Amino acid sequence: MFDYKLLAALAAVVEQAGFERAAQLLGLSQSAVSQRIKLLEARVGQPVLVRGTPPAPTELGRRLLNHVQQVRLLERDLHGQVPALDEGGTVQRLRIALNADSLATWWAAAVGPFCASHQVLLELVVEDQEVGLKRMRGGDVAACVCAAERPVAGARSQLLGAMRYRALASPAFIARHFAAGVTAAGLARVPAIVFGPDDQLQHRYLQSLGVAGGFIHHLCPSSEGFVQLTAGGLGWGLVPELQVHSQLASGQLVELLPGRALDVPLYWHHWRNGGELLGELTAHLQRASGQWLVPLN
Repeated sequence: MFDYKLLAALAAVVEQAGFERAAQLLGLSQSAVSQRIKLLEARVGQPVLVRGTPPAPTELGRRLLNHVQQVRLLERDLHGQVPALDEGGTVQRLRIALNADSLATWWAAAVGPFCASHQVLLELVVEDQEVGLKRMRGGDVAACVCAAERPVAGARSQLLGAMRYRALASPAFIARHFAAGVTAAGLARVPAIVFGPDDQLQHRYLQSLGVAGGFIHHLCPSSEGFVQLTAGGLGWGLVPELQVHSQLASGQLVELLPGRALDVPLYWHHWRNGGELLGELTAHLQRASGQWLVPLN
């Protein structure tokens, strides 16, 4: 039988990105948390953590974390069915990995009614849509929204729709760099704005125009900041259409190549044995997301 106090210590260290904050969460000393991890490793006969900054789960650690996530959700269902088992005062948060552009646009409107009606608290982990699935694979989230279709072992994925991105820039930027007109080759020679090292949207957009190779760019790991830098004339970038209706209407931002939008698919990944709550949230997102996301062609 598992000792769930030991598994809770492992989950806390990974989710809190360190022993100190894990100890604060669990109401223990750092030494006590460390001892629980060592005892868990002694019982399973191999390491469950790589002691780095932050600590990372080993392959076995990931499997144990996946188990913890699913047990938490199933326990919530059981407490609802047998109220006497609920000790009271404990609120279970649903930990979800989400890309920053979804968080800045459609996510709140989509899940707000569900969270209110089901009394659910969320703990969101922001990751680029290209790599968010690593959080599922790492066992530290119960679900994620990302661009990858193939689920990890033990999980399912459903297509929610696509987020439409448009290549935009400020009128001043266009006047400065494209007085003779915007060209695909010209885009690769002027500053772009990229969300982060994992963001490949601008690369894919240029490739779709037949332009290969690197390009100069700013790095801005903020969806709101990305729009501000673009509107400020620092560079061009691919911005969610949902996020800039007013800027496009006012002329603060202009589409560089009209008709050449990039649609990025968004998939909802969740554990198969995630309990009733995760199943109901999945059904809700499948119904609601179409209000904001476009069908994938």
